Amino acid sequence: MTRIDLTGLDVRPAQVWGGVRLVPLVRAEPVPGLRLRREVYEGSGGWGAVDLPDRTTYTSYIPHGLVADWTTGAGTGTATGAESAAYGTRLGGEGPPACVPVRRIQRLAKRRQGERRLRFLPLHLALEGYLALHFGGPSVVWDDWSREALRHGLTPRAEAAYAGWAVPGLAEALRVFELHPGQCGMLLYVADALAAAFVVPHPDDYRLLHPTLVEDLFGELVHQYAYYGGPVPEFTARIRDGAGGIRTLADLRAAAREQERAWAAAHDGLMARDLLETSYAFERVYRAGPFDLYRFLPPFRRGGREQHIGELITDRKGRAVYLKTFRLSENQIRKGHLLQRLASCDWHPGRTAEALGTSYAEVVRRVRGAGFGGLLDAHGVAQRLRETQDR
Repeated sequence: MTRIDLTGLDVRPAQVWGGVRLVPLVRAEPVPGLRLRREVYEGSGGWGAVDLPDRTTYTSYIPHGLVADWTTGAGTGTATGAESAAYGTRLGGEGPPACVPVRRIQRLAKRRQGERRLRFLPLHLALEGYLALHFGGPSVVWDDWSREALRHGLTPRAEAAYAGWAVPGLAEALRVFELHPGQCGMLLYVADALAAAFVVPHPDDYRLLHPTLVEDLFGELVHQYAYYGGPVPEFTARIRDGAGGIRTLADLRAAAREQERAWAAAHDGLMARDLLETSYAFERVYRAGPFDLYRFLPPFRRGGREQHIGELITDRKGRAVYLKTFRLSENQIRKGHLLQRLASCDWHPGRTAEALGTSYAEVVRRVRGAGFGGLLDAHGVAQRLRETQDR
């Protein structure tokens, strides 16, 4: 599996509020055997620290987790869909406590003991995968790298993000948008740039999880588009009286459906193309009966195309039954691209420069510009730069 498969989800006409466009995704039938509910973490003000197996800690704004319930028929391996409806949504409250503690959580994805339930932290599973990219640092003791880099790698590694309520116009848009019958997801655009995708297995799950999108994390690029971008055009459909004419309600209904199909085809071919046509690197995190939980990373190619990280639950045919994405900024793409090139060249700056078609000094500048300057040994780099100038 290298791509995201949204088979079974149909696009409906978009709704617009200012610069925010929401494209509903609907299912003809809910996915049997899997339900998602929200788990609220009270008393921590949304801040949490996750203890990871490699003795590192992931700390972030974590207002809630998701719990996946799955069922299988006895001895058949087929989903029965016997789970109850989603529950556990909480809105409002008395505000954060005067002193906000940090809630400690064990693992990003953990099965509940004795139950067919998996608790995982939405988006944070994907973000931790991005932050852990070549986290160990230099794998070979070259003179260019400091002893601190060789001993501790990229720790600590941090990235900034905005909560949904801080993205201008998003909270109001989510409040006023109407939900479609059978809606199980949405594609969220800001200034007509894809900001996020969200898919769940059942319409009841989406109905209760829709308000939580204001608590999701969004990248710097999305915040900038929302802040500086203007209103986007609304979806409109024009049905012209052709040669055959529209004489009955059935003719009118057929013409309206043709407009919906044309808009859906245009959307799939243009607006969501980069998300669906990109080849991702998938890492399976957990197998839950007939479902698999993955997180994925993009190829980190330069060139201006949008790139997303995210997490995905698929059925046995590889179709997405749960999906949540985070759009990377150009700076984050450059960091991922640089780290991958360094790792592929055994962290040798000279070989990396040859692979990138640039100079040793330019690689040093890029490492420092990406915020990894602390990994470099100042004396070793200065000596290499003098040697390069002498040549």
